[in-house]
Amino acid sequence: MSLILSHLKKIDHILAGTIVCLCFFGLLMVYSASYPLGEIKYGQGSYFFMKQWQWLLIGFFFFIAAALVPYQAYRKWIRWLVMLSLLCLLLVLLPGIGVVKNNSQRWIQLGSLIIQPSEAVKLVMIIYFAYVYARKQAYITSFKKGVLPPLLLLSLAFLLILKQPDLGTAVSILLSCGIVLLCAGLKTRHLILLGSTAAAGITFFAVTAPYRLKRITSFRDPFMYEDGDGYQLIHSYLAMDSGGLTGNGLGGSIQKLGFLPEAHTDFIMAIISEELGIMGLLFVMGAYLLIMYRAVRIVQGLQDPFGKLLTIGLTFQIMIQAAFNLGAVFGLLPITGIPLPFISYGGSSLVFMMISAGILVNLSSSIKRHRHVPQVK
Repeated sequence: MSLILSHLKKIDHILAGTIVCLCFFGLLMVYSASYPLGEIKYGQGSYFFMKQWQWLLIGFFFFIAAALVPYQAYRKWIRWLVMLSLLCLLLVLLPGIGVVKNNSQRWIQLGSLIIQPSEAVKLVMIIYFAYVYARKQAYITSFKKGVLPPLLLLSLAFLLILKQPDLGTAVSILLSCGIVLLCAGLKTRHLILLGSTAAAGITFFAVTAPYRLKRITSFRDPFMYEDGDGYQLIHSYLAMDSGGLTGNGLGGSIQKLGFLPEAHTDFIMAIISEELGIMGLLFVMGAYLLIMYRAVRIVQGLQDPFGKLLTIGLTFQIMIQAAFNLGAVFGLLPITGIPLPFISYGGSSLVFMMISAGILVNLSSSIKRHRHVPQVK
């Protein structure tokens, strides 16, 4: 117990406090955004709030555990984690095991819990890439020996997630791992080759599926598709426009009353803007920027290549997911269904984001521990 208390004293209180504030703010906004839907669908306005609260408690347990477990331990576990996560992606696609919702098969049911394995894969692939490319620093300039092998596993994960289908999550994993590879010291010509190949592949998968192509065309001019694919984005605009600087007050959203679909999940930022105005938006954006700032401090303070690459990957995982979500809400990117980190309703996303945040806290704490190690003369 004394050892745990000693570790807790050395944690990055700014980073940990920011994560905790975002989570409780998200819980509050889930309650506000989902109350009408919970009342209509389940006869209980707090239905989604209670579900999210249960997941948040689970998330806090894993957050604390990840903050206390030395990040170096993942070197020993990573092979098993990769195999387990890929196995879960395969199980998702099997009839009778994978759970189908809204024409997508992305979940596995474990008793009363429904788990989305692709959320675990986001985290596992970043740890794997950081581990492998930290070891390959001596020959990172060799494409065949230093760069290619991990990309084969990443491609397999990408295709399995695409099969669900979930192009948004697959692309976010691809980008996060790509940034780890870039920061590992990838040669420019290898970067151009991989970047162009990935861009061509993503474009192909985006335009060859009719429903994805509709999302791309509708976000560019939603008013041409106001009764179809543009409906959600138009009501997102209406919500944000009515919020102004300080919003209509907590609980004062009109769009959540059956007008804006996914008000408590993908488009919760629209409700935040409507109820809390630009001030609510600035709070969320400021919290993400503070996480980014603390991550920069971690990278500057660490000497371990694995720790540096892990910090970069985990941070960009959070930022890329936030960018995808906010880009969709503001009409700058197609709607991908990716939740807003720590805020949107969704158990698997919340838990694995909190594990990622816990690892970041541990990485930050490891700098402080090393600074207090007495020097041997």
